[in-house]
Amino acid sequence: MICSPAKLEALVYLQDSELVAAFQRRCGLYLARATRHSRRMAHAGTSDHIHQSRGLRKATLDHQDSNSNYKYEKNNCSTPAYEVRNRLLHFLFLFSAGLGDEVFYITCLPCIHWCLDPFLCRRLINMWTLVMYIGQVMKDVLKLPRPTSPPVVKLEMRVDAEYGLPSTHAMAATAISFTLLLSAPSRIQFQFEAGLLIAVTLSTMVCLSRLYTGMHSVLDVICGVLISALLMFLTHPYWEAFDQFQLSSMVSPIVALLLPLFLSYTYPELDHYSTTRGDTTTILGVWAGCSVGYWVNKQLGETFEPQGVLPMPLPTLTRYTLASGTARFLVGVGALVGTRQVVKAVSLHLLYWWYKVPKYDQSARMRKEIEVPSKFATYTAVGLVHSIMVSRVFILLGL
Repeated sequence: MICSPAKLEALVYLQDSELVAAFQRRCGLYLARATRHSRRMAHAGTSDHIHQSRGLRKATLDHQDSNSNYKYEKNNCSTPAYEVRNRLLHFLFLFSAGLGDEVFYITCLPCIHWCLDPFLCRRLINMWTLVMYIGQVMKDVLKLPRPTSPPVVKLEMRVDAEYGLPSTHAMAATAISFTLLLSAPSRIQFQFEAGLLIAVTLSTMVCLSRLYTGMHSVLDVICGVLISALLMFLTHPYWEAFDQFQLSSMVSPIVALLLPLFLSYTYPELDHYSTTRGDTTTILGVWAGCSVGYWVNKQLGETFEPQGVLPMPLPTLTRYTLASGTARFLVGVGALVGTRQVVKAVSLHLLYWWYKVPKYDQSARMRKEIEVPSKFATYTAVGLVHSIMVSRVFILLGL
């Protein structure tokens, strides 16, 4: 099906870097070297914008197998300095952007298991893995560039060599917020309207943060939200059936280990190194470890799920529950971080020895034969410790 000129014009407009830059300026974020021209840029003429859109349309339709941002970084062009005029919005958006990072996933999602309900954590990890894998693969198949700087201010550089569409931050935020909203009523007593407001607010803040940090176009974010919503709509009828398979089937742990390992090794190849393969392997490894761990807990007859009539009321926030929750958080995260460091070091040492790589060669970690098994082993171990070991440590410590 061929898009009409009007639809194509709308898509080009939503992908325009100037639209992202205009949002940044509205929020008080300016390129330092362009500050004195900001007013003129904010009120640029229609003819200039049409000219830019036509240029962008041509670049989009040409669809070269390259990332403009990768070229920009490769040519050693440093990102221009920027000026922040609204500190409150600046820190709010940076915090919101952090809700889609690894640090958030390794702390918040496990806390739902340790302090609330393993059932909910399992649902979230399942949907998070699905949307993230599909989103990461789509990025490297479609190969659409991120917004360019200038005119956009780039506040994150680690993933700038990755492609843009769809925004996996937007996908993950949407999936986690609304999977929790849809799954929680059968487990916990809460006001649905309040939960809906929280879900919409959190996912919206993460989406807007991707524009503010200059990492995605408006089109990237919209597509991320819509793809995530579509995946939830298509899979929601099968959530219960998959729960039963994941916990009870004898082939569940085999599938949980072999399928993500296969997906990691068959991830789309690029003509340059990108963090997407490693990040995707990390996500798949976490799911593999957690899935096997949940199956083991079920077979041992100790799932650590709330006992009694469901849905249960939310725990009352007292000094004891706050202290207990804090202690669980510190012990649990400490166990996960320690596991990550130990297994990562051991796996890299063994792989360097196996492939006869010098110990000082840091670039070897980007090689597929080293990156994939190292990250998969590391985060599978993290998932196993999270789902099997940590809750038992809590019992030993009286937490």
